[in-house]
Amino acid sequence: MTSPKLNIVLHQPQIPNNTGNIGRTAMATGCRLHVIHPLGFQMDEKARRRAGLDYWEHVDCREHTDWASFMQVESPRRVWCFTTRAARPHWEAEFQTGDYLLFGQENGGLPAEVHAEIHDRFGEAASLRLPMIAHPAARSLNLATVVAVAVYEGLRQFAQRPVR
Repeated sequence: MTSPKLNIVLHQPQIPNNTGNIGRTAMATGCRLHVIHPLGFQMDEKARRRAGLDYWEHVDCREHTDWASFMQVESPRRVWCFTTRAARPHWEAEFQTGDYLLFGQENGGLPAEVHAEIHDRFGEAASLRLPMIAHPAARSLNLATVVAVAVYEGLRQFAQRPVR
């Protein structure tokens, strides 16, 4: 299997339709999807068929039992944490091939201990947000939308860099 352009990491996702949409984004863009358990739904074949995920066999998806096992197995060199708590907009990051883009649960984001570990290992600048430009009272966008925006920003940056 070839190395992914980017790694999409979902920490304990709760909504199967979001995960399905994100899987389709990963498949279409050459990204690898990492799903960290526990999940708010089943990922077995029967559940995927019921959800209409007939393309799932084409998704490069790795499941991890928990955050610690993800970090141990993957040993990511660079992680970008997408959170509403960040001050830095996503367009200020300089993405590199193979980076890990980390997203929290739909209903609560990432746990405080995961935020703390990201800041300790990768610095506070590794936390990014998608600004709510037109109406700051909007907390956030749908998780699948945020993932797509982040992935395509990375791909846009890759396309604009000179080939070496």
